[in-house]
Amino acid sequence: MKEKIHPTYYSDAKVVCSCGNIITLGSTKKEMRVELCSTCHPFFTGERRIIDTAGRVERFNQRYNRK
Repeated sequence: MKEKIHPTYYSDAKVVCSCGNIITLGSTKKEMRVELCSTCHPFFTGERRIIDTAGRVERFNQRYNRK
């Protein structure tokens, strides 16, 4: 393998979720911020909630007059 072309690998990288959950794993970035993790994602929690991406749900409801 060539020398000095690979990124630095951090075995103690930290992933911070918007719900407050902190996960430690290995990555080439020291810290990452995410919106959803396995503890707050509706698929894993069993909740029935819609994850709104940039107001798409509100636009859909306004377009078709749903409440």
